[in-house]
Amino acid sequence: MNGIGIICEYNPFHNGHIYHINKVKEMFPGCPIILVMSGNFTQRGDVSIIDKWSKTDIALNYVDLVIELPFVFSCASADIFAYGAINILKEFGVSHIVFGTENLNEDDLIKVAKVQKLGEFDLLVKKYLDEGINYPTSLSKAVYDLCGITCDSPNDLLGISYVKELINTDIKPVTIRRTNDFHSKDLDGSISSASSIRCALKEGKDVKDYVPFETYESLSDLHFNEDYFDLLKYKIISEINDLDRYVNVDEGIENRIKKYIYDASSLDDLIMKVKTKRYTYNKLNRMFTYILCGFTKEENVHDLEYIRVLGFNDKGRSYLKNIKDRCELPIITQYSNKYKMLSTEMKVNYIYYLNKKDKALMDYKHKPIIK
Repeated sequence: MNGIGIICEYNPFHNGHIYHINKVKEMFPGCPIILVMSGNFTQRGDVSIIDKWSKTDIALNYVDLVIELPFVFSCASADIFAYGAINILKEFGVSHIVFGTENLNEDDLIKVAKVQKLGEFDLLVKKYLDEGINYPTSLSKAVYDLCGITCDSPNDLLGISYVKELINTDIKPVTIRRTNDFHSKDLDGSISSASSIRCALKEGKDVKDYVPFETYESLSDLHFNEDYFDLLKYKIISEINDLDRYVNVDEGIENRIKKYIYDASSLDDLIMKVKTKRYTYNKLNRMFTYILCGFTKEENVHDLEYIRVLGFNDKGRSYLKNIKDRCELPIITQYSNKYKMLSTEMKVNYIYYLNKKDKALMDYKHKPIIK
């Protein structure tokens, strides 16, 4: 029986994710559900408010197998994020990948993905960038010019990146329409966005009605980007003339960082000061995470070296046994110094846990969670 893939961050796992998983189970009854999940850092450059082992433990109440998306992919642009996640799921022989969208269906996504592979598309994007329009808007305008489809919501744009990776494979994309506003910062109804839940937690509000019991029980040890700002500021000031060795520090943006770092009072303040039309909030957020984590351009290699299993249940264990011989990449269950990408993973996880040495060592030694 083929597995069904879900790509996720679960930052944090909430009622909308349960809705999504239940829809997958309705569409593919009895099929094992395989998660590829961001670890302790997410696609927009945020730290995960709950650590990856807690997220795995929560997720295994609903799915069968959890695979880690390495930091090199998980904290990256949509295309790189999609490349890593889809290639892991290819190795695991899934037949379908199911993901949420705001407005576009499968046919729309395929049409846009094919348009984005045209040389004319790249020229149009460059034209809009040269006019001073930011990158996401330039992408949207170029797509609309070529096929008349509007795609400007985050999940639709990420879905296009998934479908570009699925073209010329046997894996089929399946979309589920989101039931809430991705951008909303307000808690609303029983299903609210992860963004609104994170905002509520930061403000000390109770989110019991918006997350399952397992998530609610894990909210005692939270991580927020601002918790790391003093460390980031120290690192930038102490390496003020060497910032361009880090990923995304390009095109002279280091000069704007040097100009504003001394007076910046918070990460958000720094980002808003440095921000330009070409450098969006999310791109800068990722860039500062790269600096915080010491993630250099030399480390930024996107060749998958391994697949790391974070957890499974009985159905997931059975699927692992069946897929192991067909998988071309080594499947690992704990740290090994054989892989450069895994050395990066260990480094960024030590930074994530900061002074919590016991938890950092736990990640180093942790074996998969079994349910």
